[in-house]
Amino acid sequence: MIYDVRQVTTYDYGSVVPFSRHVARLTPVDRPGQAVRVAALGIEPPPAERSEADDFFGNRITSFALDHPHDLLKVELRARIEVAPAEPLIGGLTPPWETVADLALGSDDLDPRSPAHGLYPSRRVTLEAPITAYAAGSFPAGQPILDGASDLMRRIRRDFRYAPGSTDAATRPDQAFATRRGVCQDFAHVMIAGLRGLGLPARYVSGYLRTDPPPGRPRLEGADATHAWVSVWCGADAGWVGLDPTNAMLAGEDHIVLAIGRDYADVSPLDGVIIASGGHTLDVKVDVIPVGPPPRDRPALARVAERTPARRAGGADD
Repeated sequence: MIYDVRQVTTYDYGSVVPFSRHVARLTPVDRPGQAVRVAALGIEPPPAERSEADDFFGNRITSFALDHPHDLLKVELRARIEVAPAEPLIGGLTPPWETVADLALGSDDLDPRSPAHGLYPSRRVTLEAPITAYAAGSFPAGQPILDGASDLMRRIRRDFRYAPGSTDAATRPDQAFATRRGVCQDFAHVMIAGLRGLGLPARYVSGYLRTDPPPGRPRLEGADATHAWVSVWCGADAGWVGLDPTNAMLAGEDHIVLAIGRDYADVSPLDGVIIASGGHTLDVKVDVIPVGPPPRDRPALARVAERTPARRAGGADD
């Protein structure tokens, strides 16, 4: 499916800002199963400095600075993106979760796709015993990794209430877990914390959902804003698999990836430092419009799993 994506992020400051410096992670890039046909990031007022780079995980970073007084900042993304359907996977054919945990722990690969980067506590995801115990209910002995992760995803969807405004960007996984409410960011952080507590690699994915579902399908939670879900490493053959605990579904043709990291801190859409007094208001508007399938004279984009061979310590190939 091909989508036109538009996101407008507006900061309205309570006083004049004489100088500010920002980092935006708002430009999508090509990934397995996703091709960016065109993307443009507009910034108002025009920045005095601007540069583009890719971070360790392959996310596109736009750094910019404003050196003249302003009381409003507007950042607008416009992009056309093609997304392939999810690759069919049979959960029961993925390795037992204990095997995946052993492989990940023994990996000496430091490639950005390595499971090692999804194993340990990160800035926004700590390992909490109650969350680990909750996740363990989905992983009896010998449970295939994808079956267990899918069960955990469905339990979070069942047990937690989607409640916009009940949390914010600073809410910790243990706080959301205690109240059993939050938004997609919270559900993703709770799921990541539970998986990592069991020694299973998990990453945070930010992106978008299609705004208008196909006829006969329900509207998805989080479709009018940026979205977040989880990528779980399911062994060397299956690779990283996206699971959306907010909607209890496999990430696929409805999901557009913006950035990938260890948690929200790695993929925050817009960070920055301003010199000013007073507060500000933030407004984010998102439109994801299906344009249609690829033209018949061009093959549809094939989804290739994001795989990284796992190597045990010492570099021996198994």
